[in-house]
Amino acid sequence: MKTRRGQPTWDETTQDDLIEGQRYSTWPSIEKGCRGPQPYPSWLIEDAAALDTELGILKTGKEGDVFLVERATETRSTLLAAKRYRGREHLQFSRSQAYSEGRSARRSRDNRAVKNNSSYGREVAALQWASAEWSYLRRCHEAGIPVPYPVQIDGTEILMEFIADPEIPRAAAPRLQQISRNDPRLPALWDQLADAMEKFAALGIAHGDLSAYNLLVAGARLVVIDVPQCVDLAGNVQGLDYLHRDCVNMCDWFTAKGLPRDAEALFTSLLASMFA
Repeated sequence: MKTRRGQPTWDETTQDDLIEGQRYSTWPSIEKGCRGPQPYPSWLIEDAAALDTELGILKTGKEGDVFLVERATETRSTLLAAKRYRGREHLQFSRSQAYSEGRSARRSRDNRAVKNNSSYGREVAALQWASAEWSYLRRCHEAGIPVPYPVQIDGTEILMEFIADPEIPRAAAPRLQQISRNDPRLPALWDQLADAMEKFAALGIAHGDLSAYNLLVAGARLVVIDVPQCVDLAGNVQGLDYLHRDCVNMCDWFTAKGLPRDAEALFTSLLASMFA
């Protein structure tokens, strides 16, 4: 892979010829359980000869970073988001253990290490959160919840569908927080959100940290992101509190945008979906 005026172009290459930020696709080498659910989307590239090229950083966070990656063959290319959790180098893995109640590590040594925030514990925590996000992305996708399609997981790296701005294909879709009060899409976006929250509840989980900052708006499409902290509504004693908070957060946001919504009515509706 070489570049021409900043754009990747295909070229026969060897491992020694790879540039910084470039690697062969790991898709062929990972276990089937670490690949996304079938049927695979038409844009997914499975070729063993594909190259992954890191194009830049999309988002930085306390637990990890998200990068824009292009996976390309001689004739095809697709953009992916690579979320990489940090481990040993973390000074403090800040995800609250309250979210993960009911799904702790099975090994007591791992639990102690995570609780004590040791170097090994931070590595375990990174693996746990990556695994949790992967699992929830798969479950949500299979339930019809609008999340990025999970392509693959390899250790603490998750490759997923890149949600692009339809008007600027190499730019990420804007967050719901960026949508203005007079945007005509607001009613339809609310309908999509309420439907997604109902499907979450039907799975017995709540997003747990739902806000206008972790919802993307790709044209007319609403997409839910950042799901590693999803809460088990039955196994977590605070599960219903998290669900109620999600309802309040989102109803308050839409109400402030001139679209009044009742958090208690939404919460009651989601409880009905949960126990249906």
